Amino acid sequence: MEEESPVPTPVILGIDDLRPLPWTTRIARSSGEGIELLQEHRNSFIDELWLDHDLGGDDSILPVVTLMEKAAFNGRPFRIGTVFVHSANPIGSETVVRSLARWDYSVRRATV
Repeated sequence: MEEESPVPTPVILGIDDLRPLPWTTRIARSSGEGIELLQEHRNSFIDELWLDHDLGGDDSILPVVTLMEKAAFNGRPFRIGTVFVHSANPIGSETVVRSLARWDYSVRRATV
């Protein structure tokens, strides 16, 4: 009798300064931590990436978005199933959605 191979745990990453996001497997609380988190998963598939726009003080998700845009520009986009933008900032959210969609990331607005 063959053993079934275990179903891999989905990789669900979140970048948000305040929300708990309990369904994520890892969470970053700043853009710097978010960049590190994405770099750690550079060579693997990320099932979901949850992004907040405003990350406290002067920090925002834009450095992370820039990293993702540069990766796509260089022909090596991050392998992400869906990017969810869950910010309460409608203008910031739209900026993120538009920027990532331009580079063919599957991105959508979400509520938490």
